[in-house]
This record gives sequence, C-alpha cells and structure tokens, in this order.
Amino acid sequence: MAEEKAGRPVPKPSTYVDTQAFWDGAKQGKLVLQYCKDTGRFQHYPRPVSIFTGSRNLEWREVSGKGTIYACTVIRVPGPGLDGRLPLSVATVELDEGVRILGNVLGSDPDKVAIGQRVEVTWDQLSNDVQYPAFKLV
Repeated sequence: MAEEKAGRPVPKPSTYVDTQAFWDGAKQGKLVLQYCKDTGRFQHYPRPVSIFTGSRNLEWREVSGKGTIYACTVIRVPGPGLDGRLPLSVATVELDEGVRILGNVLGSDPDKVAIGQRVEVTWDQLSNDVQYPAFKLV
C-alpha cells in the first residue's frame, strides 16, 4: 500500500487565544483582525491583551485586505503541505490599516513578486470548509 502524503495542515482555532471571530470571518471571505479600542489600532497575530496598552479592551473588526508587500521570498524546497504548490511566493504584507500579516501570494509568477507591490486579500482553500487569507497582486 502506498504511503499517503499529508496535506497542508489546517491551523487549530482558539488554541491559546479566542480566534473564532477570525475563522468565522474567513468563512465569509472577510479578513477580520483584533482591534484595540483604547488606541484605535489593529494588531496581528491575535493576543489576549493589546500590544499597545496591555488592556483587554479588544474587539474583532474587518479590514480592507489591501496593502503593500513589505518583504517576500520564494519557497522552492519541498516540505509538508507543499505538494503541487512549488515554487510558492510568501510575503509579509503591510495592510493599509498599519498592521503586517504573513501570507502566500497566489496567481502570479513567484519570481515577479517584489517588495513595494500592491496586493489584496484572496483566499487559499485549506480544506472543504476552511479557507485562509492569502494575497494576489493588483
């Protein structure tokens, strides 16, 4: 019997911080991030307290999903969950709301993805019922 290769692992919601709002938004095609109500600033990755004030005065809000590539690289070496996806462009995107998020850049030649390019959110289907934010050049 041939050994079955593992697909891309799906992140587990709410392991250390309640992230259900992020996953609910993703199901609806909305990028939802934590927002500090005391400072009016977004933060990412999710945390139990504000990185700006240390308070728990946080809520989840939808962001535009538009931004600029801050840093990028191309994955060319096979690894878990990368079967059929190589070469794969990965970028740190600075969203227009001022927060940086890491994601794959889909639908473009990875060698043409560069710092300073504008992107917008798109969705990478991880399983039948889970999609994860990625980006596409605009």
